[in-house]
Amino acid sequence: MSTTPYEAGYRQPAEWEPHEAVWVGWPHLAEEWREDLEPARAEVRELLRAIGDPDPRTGVRRGETVRLLVPDEAAERDAYEALRGIPVAFHRVPFGDIWLRDIAPIFVTDGRGRVGAARFEFNGWGGKYLFEHDPEVAARIAEITALPAFAFPFVLEGGAVEVDGAGTCLTTRQCLLNPNRNPSMDEAAVESALRDALGAERVLWLDQGLDNDHTDGHVDTLARFVAPGVVVCMEPRDGDDPNRDVLHAIGRALDAMTDAEGRRLEVVRIPSPGRVVDARGRVMPASYVNFYIGNRTVAVPTYGSRWDDEAVERLRALFPGRRTVGLSSKAILTGGGAFHCITQQQPSGFQARER
Repeated sequence: MSTTPYEAGYRQPAEWEPHEAVWVGWPHLAEEWREDLEPARAEVRELLRAIGDPDPRTGVRRGETVRLLVPDEAAERDAYEALRGIPVAFHRVPFGDIWLRDIAPIFVTDGRGRVGAARFEFNGWGGKYLFEHDPEVAARIAEITALPAFAFPFVLEGGAVEVDGAGTCLTTRQCLLNPNRNPSMDEAAVESALRDALGAERVLWLDQGLDNDHTDGHVDTLARFVAPGVVVCMEPRDGDDPNRDVLHAIGRALDAMTDAEGRRLEVVRIPSPGRVVDARGRVMPASYVNFYIGNRTVAVPTYGSRWDDEAVERLRALFPGRRTVGLSSKAILTGGGAFHCITQQQPSGFQARER
């Protein structure tokens, strides 16, 4: 009897494959966001507008369905007022912060139209940020969707893995081999677990992540698949780029890698944002590759860097069938991530009736 997604023929699809919906959370923790709460909400609003892509004349959604988590009635009222004119489906689910990439399920498909929800243990990014209700969000979303659910007894955040939908998975040793996640699992054990859960036939390991990255090196700020056999990463353009050495090392490592099909990766380099700092002058883990690939729109985070426009243009060339837009994400970044970190796509397929 099949007991894992891999045994049942499931895999995590590539992000450019069709979506039924995207799951996002509304920023609500005033004590965490402080003066950045309203600016972060404004950036989330523009992201949801881009993903939903409402017709300016009729307001009818042309993009994918946005499923927005709100923790309570008050937050739903706030979000409803802020998002007027943007088609959104509200789901009242208690949660802590907005990092749905890491606390929602990772959705998998079986190639026959079936969609499942894989969920994992969540320990607050190695015990650093423990918000009430976050560990229950994946189970709650799986329940709402009424999709077949697979539960795994090891810690994994969605931002720690990047797949091509054909058996290749990128990740980092800094995160998945960190003793603050699964101290009893070595590289071979992690690879076996990713195969069982996500259908990863080949795991490609990078080493370190960005400076001051709270996630211990999530790969979705370092390198992303944009097509079969094609991966995008960043290169430093400024002499004072805080990630200069790390980015060079990532590019060299990717140049030498082959995917699950045996193809040498085609590596596309775009500029790094360089040194992006918060109001206190602290370096933030700014990344242009933390973009979200929607059905119609690719949303690229921008930070007021002189490299914003070039990064967006370089990415636009990689997605000729979609519109690519640069949107401010610096307020969201004060919480530790950007657009990919706050979204989790639900792939198209046979959908069970929601409960």
